Amino acid sequence: MTGIVKRSIVVAGHKTSISLEDAFWKALKDIAFERHASLSDLVASIDSNRQHGNLSSCIRLFVLDYYQARVTQQVMREDPVPTTR
Repeated sequence: MTGIVKRSIVVAGHKTSISLEDAFWKALKDIAFERHASLSDLVASIDSNRQHGNLSSCIRLFVLDYYQARVTQQVMREDPVPTTR
């Protein structure tokens, strides 16, 4: 397992640093690619919707939410009508 790595990125025209594990950094880049967005634009979007907490934590939660939503969509496609047991 890799540790947290501090990376520099330009967000809304301002240089900032975020500290993320490699897995979160790769997932964030994959999401940006899938959305046809630049990494800076995706992070700016996450930052603009931030209610509280630091940017790195918000990015981790964004990535988690993104993949949880994908799992939920997959489950719904496989079994769209819940059954009672």
